[in-house]
Amino acid sequence: MRYLPHSSADRRTMLASIGVFLIDDLFADIPEEVAAAFRPLGLPPKSEQEVVAALTDLSARNAAVEKTCFIGGGIYDHYAPSLVDHVLSRSEFYTAYTPYQPEVSQGTLTAMFEFQTLISELTGMDVANGSLYDGATAAAEAVLMADRIRSRGRVAIARTLFANARRVLETYGWASGTEVVELPMLASGRTDLTDVPDDVSAVLLQSPNALGVIEDLAGVKERIGDALLIVSINPISLGVLAPPGDFDADIVVGEGQPLGLSMAYGGPLLGLFATRAEHLRQMPGRVSGRTVDAEGKTGYTMAAQTREQHIRRERATSNICTNSALCALAATVYLATVGAEGLRHVAELNLEKAHYLADRIAEIEGFDLPFSGPFFNEFVIRPSEDATAVQRRLLDAGFLVEAPEGLRSFGVENGLRIAVTERRTRAELDRFADVLGGAR
Repeated sequence: MRYLPHSSADRRTMLASIGVFLIDDLFADIPEEVAAAFRPLGLPPKSEQEVVAALTDLSARNAAVEKTCFIGGGIYDHYAPSLVDHVLSRSEFYTAYTPYQPEVSQGTLTAMFEFQTLISELTGMDVANGSLYDGATAAAEAVLMADRIRSRGRVAIARTLFANARRVLETYGWASGTEVVELPMLASGRTDLTDVPDDVSAVLLQSPNALGVIEDLAGVKERIGDALLIVSINPISLGVLAPPGDFDADIVVGEGQPLGLSMAYGGPLLGLFATRAEHLRQMPGRVSGRTVDAEGKTGYTMAAQTREQHIRRERATSNICTNSALCALAATVYLATVGAEGLRHVAELNLEKAHYLADRIAEIEGFDLPFSGPFFNEFVIRPSEDATAVQRRLLDAGFLVEAPEGLRSFGVENGLRIAVTERRTRAELDRFADVLGGAR
């Protein structure tokens, strides 16, 4: 059903019934300096036809529609089986809200339970929550959770954490009074763990990291003392890599977008969060559990709501308000559709195609791969000429690559980050390399 706007007479009647005369009166309590900042966002009155034309023109500017995408950095151009959108389009899912009443929310609670089970199995952890907003907030919540458990007011994070996650984490740290200490990077692109402070509550690593390099998690837990080990993952990579649970990680987080969600415009996204059973009561978010009713029938209900900000307020373990249930459903359908062998196959395609392109580029005069560490589906290249000029020539040839500015926070000057997924064909990879070869 299309939106039908109210007439002027309708608006006057509604305003009069609540004792005001102007719509602006409804916002009189908002400070002027705040209101002024948002007024430019208002849209001028237009007809439906004009709005549709304007939005169609705007969507046509999305270069990813007609160009081949090699942009990564946490959001990737993966293929989602048609079954994912089919299930998500069912109104009982996309109109559902918080399942506080289990007797009318069995479908939603069942989907949450299955999602939690799949993420626990994928990460090798005991328990997962029903999802968070995105990978960045999941990482920040993990840091706060670890500091609640160890209470040292200090955490150490890898320099090679995705920049958006780093910014969110620093904001959380500032607000909570938690000091964030940065761990340096080795020439290989891996994190240098030789001098981890002994007074931190947790150590946060990302693998594969923002440079695409796979961190060596073996022995990390033993090297960091009693600090909690937090690992941020790319879920597709776990089709071929051992899960963090095998390395005694305490908390595993990640961005779930690769699991059946489109790149869109950078959202909506899906925060993955799993931990050890002993830390369940400190885990943010909510947990769906399976039980039986008085008649012995299987049923699902909310088993844990550790946030409880609607009851405990400032004493709540977390004030993150909700989960990304519809996106979590997409991940659930995706994983159930591809299965264990299918996920491994997708991961292998990502790995093999990325290495094929990297090998092609390494053979081109004037290009090198500055980091020697093993990588999954993303890697950094460094041209001898200006990287921005190379990026523009790739764009002219129909290839989308992230601007080199995205790597500067990692100390990489004049570099380009290249992401390769299962969607990229051999012909596209060869042409990409040929364009680079001709760009010299």
